[in-house]
Amino acid sequence: VLRLLRPSVVVIAETEIWPNLFREAKRAGASLITINGRISDRALPRYEKWSWFFQHVLCWPDAILTQTEEDRRRFVLAGAPKERVKVAGNLKYEFSPPSAGVALELDFFIRQFPQRRVVIAASTMPPAVDDDVDEDDEVIAAFQQLRTQFSDLLVILVPRHPARFNAVADKLRIAGVPFARRTEIAFASLVLPAVVLLDTIGELSAVFEHAEVVFMGGTLAKRGGHNILEPAYFAKPIIIGPHMENFSAIVQEFKANNAVLEIDSAHRLADAIAGLLKDKRMAQSMGARGQQLARSNGGALNTVAAEVWRAYGLGVPEVNRPLATRMILAPLSWIWRVGGRIKANWDLARRRSLQAPVISVGALLMGGSGKTPLVTHLAERLHEMGRNPAILTRGYKRQSSEPVVLVARGKKATLDLTGDEAQVFIRSGHAHVGVSRDRFEAGTRVETELAPDVFLLDDGFQHRRLARKHDIVLIDALDPFGGGVFPIGRARESRRALLRATIFMITRSDSAHPRIGIEEALRRLNPAAPIFRSRLAPMAWIELKSQVSVKAKELPFGKAAAFCGLGNPRSFWSTLEELEIQVSFRWAFGDHHSYRADELRKLAQQAVESGAEVLVTTEKDAVNLPANASVIVAPLQIRWLQIRVEIDREEELLKLIS
Repeated sequence: VLRLLRPSVVVIAETEIWPNLFREAKRAGASLITINGRISDRALPRYEKWSWFFQHVLCWPDAILTQTEEDRRRFVLAGAPKERVKVAGNLKYEFSPPSAGVALELDFFIRQFPQRRVVIAASTMPPAVDDDVDEDDEVIAAFQQLRTQFSDLLVILVPRHPARFNAVADKLRIAGVPFARRTEIAFASLVLPAVVLLDTIGELSAVFEHAEVVFMGGTLAKRGGHNILEPAYFAKPIIIGPHMENFSAIVQEFKANNAVLEIDSAHRLADAIAGLLKDKRMAQSMGARGQQLARSNGGALNTVAAEVWRAYGLGVPEVNRPLATRMILAPLSWIWRVGGRIKANWDLARRRSLQAPVISVGALLMGGSGKTPLVTHLAERLHEMGRNPAILTRGYKRQSSEPVVLVARGKKATLDLTGDEAQVFIRSGHAHVGVSRDRFEAGTRVETELAPDVFLLDDGFQHRRLARKHDIVLIDALDPFGGGVFPIGRARESRRALLRATIFMITRSDSAHPRIGIEEALRRLNPAAPIFRSRLAPMAWIELKSQVSVKAKELPFGKAAAFCGLGNPRSFWSTLEELEIQVSFRWAFGDHHSYRADELRKLAQQAVESGAEVLVTTEKDAVNLPANASVIVAPLQIRWLQIRVEIDREEELLKLIS
């Protein structure tokens, strides 16, 4: 999972201490942070006894944020480094009721009883040990006692685990209790007193609004308790048993303020409920005090969020193949490295220079790092500055045997002559384009015929035969170093090659949360090269046939089927997620893929079957579609996403390279 997701930060909740997960998360380059940390009274002796072991586990997290000062002390006793543990508060105080409220069907069912006394038995649990209580049995017994006193009683019974819904329904049936299951209330007819078995997930928080009294389960059985803050938020009086070990700090505060009623055994449950139903003034004052406590202890959320974002910025995601795979591939990686060094020395011995300065834009990794959009953007900006830029590109997968193809700014050329990336440069119309495997020959021809005053060398970091003024090296924030040299990872060279870079550009970087960890790693490798950050901003969806555009956030369709042929398809998928596009399915082809008619028919068929109304792709892929692509997929449309590059401190970069 870590290899697939390449997370920048892994966040662990409460006392989930997993030695192997901690270690692997750090090996994957992710920051590791524990939030809402706590160690219960029952668990503390075990952690103290085994602290010699846990000190080797708790050294992995970059930060441990605890609920209370006592929890901070306990983590230190368990072996956590003192300087990494700090109190952030309890996230359980950050409850907000569901915005949708109670489901209409359930709300209508409850309100059909104008005279009703609603008691909620929340998150009830089975016995933890042999001599323990079954809380569902105790609630049923309490109901049998209370029904003689309260003819308008409605108990909403909510077992904690879905696997127990049927068993509890059987208990109610055997006890002769009139009841209805939540999933069947549309067909139910009840006369109070009665029970509703809430056999759904996610509705309890909203239903607290209807309660007059709440019994919190997991507290009579030896289960350590459950969160009482949700009913307290609604100012409901709460009954608990003696077992609230997992929420000791919260329950101590509630007990100190008379905001909760604690009973010492299950036999007192019916009397406690009856007392609160009869004494409304006491119930209301208890609920009000609980609500004040629940709402006054917030603030942990902002602290925790800030720490998570800080940890995110320090993460350097890495792909770590399994040890066995690395051992098998290591000899091939050594051969690749040796071959790369021989080729590099050969090229350097034959390096030649053009008259105009050359700015190389390349990457350490194979596949997409955003080179094409950045070259296009720099050409546009240089042209706006009054320069006469030209782009030199290899023309990967072009079909023409022409050794050199020149396309003057504003002119056109066919795809077979140029290849797909060159087509993007040509269609942008900001630079002359020279296409050839021999970039020096192409540059010489461009200088002779079109007199450029600056060259942009596309994907040129490893093309050492052509001298350059600047080496701009792109570092993908989602996968900065590729997990090793090919075939172990995606790197063309070892990280030491980054010493040649004169400028670093971290692509796909979130401007609000800079990737400090990646920047620090780059500075260790190359202290001299300045570091810039960039990202791709979606601009418009262009309809392939008509070329009509709409704003990127205004796609005039519901579901979309997405396809692309990129070195890193994740970049396109994540952009679709940011735009909140409903994607029915995604189809990734190989980099620079030329689409055939049968592939498009298959795509269109699958899109229709999945309910999609449009096929969406990238500009580079639109170039590789056949001329009659719109006819092939009709009545579906194909739209490609027009993007622009945003660069932090762009003027500083332009000044540096010009």
